[in-house]
Amino acid sequence: MPFPRVALALAAGLAACTPALNWREVRLEPVTAVALLPCKPDRVMRRVPLGGVPTDLAVAGCEADGVTFAVMAASVPAGRAPDELLAGWQQATLANMQAAEAGIARQPFRPAGGLPLAHAQRVGAPGRRADGRPVAAQAVWTARAAPGGGTELLHAVVYADRPRPDVADAFFAGIRWP
Repeated sequence: MPFPRVALALAAGLAACTPALNWREVRLEPVTAVALLPCKPDRVMRRVPLGGVPTDLAVAGCEADGVTFAVMAASVPAGRAPDELLAGWQQATLANMQAAEAGIARQPFRPAGGLPLAHAQRVGAPGRRADGRPVAAQAVWTARAAPGGGTELLHAVVYADRPRPDVADAFFAGIRWP
C-alpha cells in the first residue's frame, strides 16, 4: 500500500511549508500610511498625550510565530514639530520597556515620502516586558507631510524573546505612503 504512505508524506510536507507569517496589507486611517502585517490585526483608536497634546492614535497589532507586531499612526496639525514628537515618542517607548541606553542601536529610517528628520530612525533595543521578562525590540519612527496640511506620524515595532532582524526587515519594508 504505497499510496497511503506517499499521501501521508505529501500531506506532512505541505503542512511544514505552511508559512507562520501570512502577510497582508493594512491601512492606517485616518492617515494615508499602509503597512504589511503577518497576521490579522486587532485595531483600536486611542487618545494619547503626544507632545503633551491629546492626539488620536490608530493602532493595529497582532501576534504570529511568537512575535508581537504593532503599528501606530497619528495626524497632527501644522505648527507641531514632527521631529520633537518622534523624539518624545521614542523616549516614551524605550522607557516603557526599560531599555538601557548602552544597548540601543540606531540608524536612519526613511521610507519613500518620509521627511528627513533626525529622529526618523530604526532602533534596536533589549529591554523588559511589563512582567519583567526580557524582550528584544526592533522599532521605527517616521513622518511625512500630510496631503491636506500638517504631518502624519508613524511608529511600528516588533517585540520578541530574541532579536528577529529578518522578520523586522520584512515588516518595516512593508511600510509606505501611497
